[in-house]
Formats: sequence, structure tokens, C-alpha cells
Amino acid sequence: MEIDIQRITLDGKNYVVLSEDDYEDLIDGMKAQAVLARVQAGEETWPSELVYELWETDSRIRTFRKYRGMTMTELAAATNISQPHLSDIENGKKTGSVDVLKRIAVALKVDLDDLVV
Repeated sequence: MEIDIQRITLDGKNYVVLSEDDYEDLIDGMKAQAVLARVQAGEETWPSELVYELWETDSRIRTFRKYRGMTMTELAAATNISQPHLSDIENGKKTGSVDVLKRIAVALKVDLDDLVV
């Protein structure tokens, strides 16, 4: 991609002029580089199938639990809550306290706000 750049000097200061499309392409490229740097530094990315399921699911906890390959028993043990209590939270019968939801988020390696809408 070649950018048409004009250089001008106004009041002794040098400026670069480019088209708005070229400017937007430049900014998009910088944003993409920043995202790639975060991914290369270890930031997790999610496949599109998971993202679509999170939009449609009735239980984000269940969706993340299955994505992480955990059974309900394993997640209950990791969060120190009973399996029936976790089941009630997953099925929307109970909301779960903030403390319990935080422990679930930690066990699933997600942010708390990823679990609640």
C-alpha cells in the first residue's frame, strides 16, 4: 500500500498531509499492531464460536465451564461451593453472591464482568 504524502511548512513547522482514507488506514494499522502485541504478550483470545455462544447462552458460567473443559463437580471444588449450589447458579435458580461469582470467575480465568450481563 502506497500512501500519497505531501510535506508542507507553515510558520516554520513541518507538517505531513495525507488523505483521510490514508490517515484512517494508518490508525487502523496502529490499532491492529497494538492488539497483536497484547496477544503476543499472552492475552487470551476467544474463538468466534465461543463469542457467539456467549451472546445466545442462558448461562455464561456453563458456557465458560465447558469451554475450559471443566465438569460441574470440578468447578464446584475449585470454588469451594457445593455442586447443587453451582447447578442452581448455572440454571438461573439462584444468582450467587458477589464473592461466589468472583471465585467462579477466578476458577474459569475470566473477569467477573464476563460472567454477568
